[in-house]
Amino acid sequence: MMQGTPQRPSYPPPYPGRPAPARRPARRRGCLSSLPLLVFVLLMLPVFCCGLSFVAYLVVPPPPLDVLVLGLDAREGEGYLTRTDSIILVGIQPAQLRVSMLSVPRDLFIDVPGYGLQRINTVNVLGEMESQGYGPALLASSIENSFGISPDRYVRLNFQGFIDLVDAVGGITIDVERTIVDYAYPTPDGGTISIRFDPGVQHMDGERALMYARTRHADDDYRRAERQQQVLSALSLKLLNPVSWPAVFSVLNRSVDTDLSIIDMAIYAPTVILNAGRFERFVIDRDYISAAPNGSPIPDYAKISPWIAERFD
Repeated sequence: MMQGTPQRPSYPPPYPGRPAPARRPARRRGCLSSLPLLVFVLLMLPVFCCGLSFVAYLVVPPPPLDVLVLGLDAREGEGYLTRTDSIILVGIQPAQLRVSMLSVPRDLFIDVPGYGLQRINTVNVLGEMESQGYGPALLASSIENSFGISPDRYVRLNFQGFIDLVDAVGGITIDVERTIVDYAYPTPDGGTISIRFDPGVQHMDGERALMYARTRHADDDYRRAERQQQVLSALSLKLLNPVSWPAVFSVLNRSVDTDLSIIDMAIYAPTVILNAGRFERFVIDRDYISAAPNGSPIPDYAKISPWIAERFD
């Protein structure tokens, strides 16, 4: 958790006053794979627990929860030994009834325990090479060491998991701000296609939403990170419909690697629901990046820390 507002660290940049985090054991799927109770849980527990949670919030709000969301640069069947295509930290603060998103560029360099300065999108691979399932834990430790954010849970999904999740809620509605044209969007077979998004409000299925969130040739990784946050915010709105919950839990159980439990989801659902579609967003872009002695892009902690200190614990 946060230990005060950090100063700009010397390089390499461990979080001030915080020892290097101990290695965490890999955690996989939690309660989501308890299939014998799945039907009951899907139909009854979310509604029941969410109702209780709303009442409980009036008395004693649950503690903050920080979730590390990882989008893997992999298709179905390719496993977890792959780079992260997107990294988003989601801070849920029930006492403040606030949900915040922090996107970390995939080409940013941070200090990784045991490895030194590394590109952040390779950390999952380094962890998986050490031990199967250790990728999220190593990345969480690296983020804690560098930003002072200690993720409590993680969610890790590949392209197909993302497509299935969006389709499970019946697609999402996105307001495209400007024309996006990508003449070299990558396809699963290693080729490329041309894609186009015109300005305006439009409905997207899972495949189309993935293209919108993933394309970057028309602008850059920072604008792409903004679109990814926009997609997550739109997805949160569709999760308000309990009719989609059985299909959503089926996707989570089948295609998503996470240590979030059903109880976690029920406890923190009210805060997410009350903020659906209006999460606070922050992207670490050029204005918040400095350079290491070797020229590698690193976070400008002095600029980023105030925003983090208020929204993550």
